[in-house]
Amino acid sequence: MLSEAGVLLIKRGSEPGRGLWSIPGGAVELGEILHDACAREVLEETGLKVEVGPLVEVFERRMFDDSGAVEYHYVLLDYLCHCEADPPRNGDDAADAKWVSYGDLDGVGLTPDTLRVIHKAIDMASCY
Repeated sequence: MLSEAGVLLIKRGSEPGRGLWSIPGGAVELGEILHDACAREVLEETGLKVEVGPLVEVFERRMFDDSGAVEYHYVLLDYLCHCEADPPRNGDDAADAKWVSYGDLDGVGLTPDTLRVIHKAIDMASCY
């Protein structure tokens, strides 16, 4: 989610990735359209209504347990979304939610994939 305030991030409140900052998102409900799922998840996690734009990236994330077995396997679809820079409130499985300025993204501790997707979305936003 992009606005003049920066990028909207949530702190994960549950596994996988509990305590890590990431892009809001979650599972698609049976029969739900992808754009609707994106908007619903952002609303549930941050209390903010978004305008869902074009697809930015599709990628897989696999997380392994201590024995090396796959514990989580996700296919992630990240969309460019816009909304007003209203203060977010954490909800659903988000422990916190905040706007992070573009210049402060490197200090948040995002995964390289997440940071790459955000920078790609910022570049796309200039054309959108």
